Amino acid sequence: MGRLDGKVAVITGATSGIGLRTAEVFVAEGARIVIAGRRAAEGEALAQQLGANCVFRQTDVTVEDQMQALIALAVEKFGRLDCLFNNAGGPAQTGGIEGLDVERFDAAMATLVRSVMLGMKHAAPVMRSQGSGSIINNGSIAGRLAGFSSSMVYGAAKAAVIHFTKCVAMELGESGIRVNSISPGAIATGIFGKALGLSTEAAEKTSAVMREVYKAAQPIPRAGLPDDIAHAAVFLASDESSFINGHDLVVDGAITGGRNWSQQQAGYVALRKAFDQGAG
Repeated sequence: MGRLDGKVAVITGATSGIGLRTAEVFVAEGARIVIAGRRAAEGEALAQQLGANCVFRQTDVTVEDQMQALIALAVEKFGRLDCLFNNAGGPAQTGGIEGLDVERFDAAMATLVRSVMLGMKHAAPVMRSQGSGSIINNGSIAGRLAGFSSSMVYGAAKAAVIHFTKCVAMELGESGIRVNSISPGAIATGIFGKALGLSTEAAEKTSAVMREVYKAAQPIPRAGLPDDIAHAAVFLASDESSFINGHDLVVDGAITGGRNWSQQQAGYVALRKAFDQGAG
């Protein structure tokens, strides 16, 4: 504990899933935090649970004035800003290219990409004045490889986030500010249920199902958990990562590493049987 002692952080999308767990872990590690989300009741409850080191502000991350006010609140309340975790997100339209709706496409890009831009835009001058800071953007393995999301729009948006991160890192690094992204793999949260049309309340109850569905998807025999991303964010927010900039930290149990060993070996067995039958 204490890896974030003295640090002040802003965490968006903190009323559920990865953002909620990250807020809990950041406070446990000594940070003072401002958390943001659209659901006021959940945000206020979390802030009350975490105590004096946590403040909640209801925020639509796609609206510039609200994001600017969120960053300003951290400085007003705690005097500085050491870390911004652009975590807020949500599902995007599923289906093929011919069926995409322009308004839903634009809404997804606003939530997944514009919000990241706004966070970086308004955190940058504060961190420049300090000569230090860490910005963390939530990417996805779906932004690195096709076929890892139920939505091609989501994958495209996350690819934009990952590259945007690197571009801004090259600029802000010269001012002592690090900008990195985290690309989660199959993390058991409600986002999958939301993508498939479940209500927010119903989707948040699906994490146990997701743990079962994804426990064999990667070499590590369990689904990813919000804790896995929260602890990666602690590392990138801390001074332990002071020479890491412009990096996309993949936290996926090696699901994007290739075919699982057991699947590969089973394929060889099947191929050997085919050879034997062909020779007979």
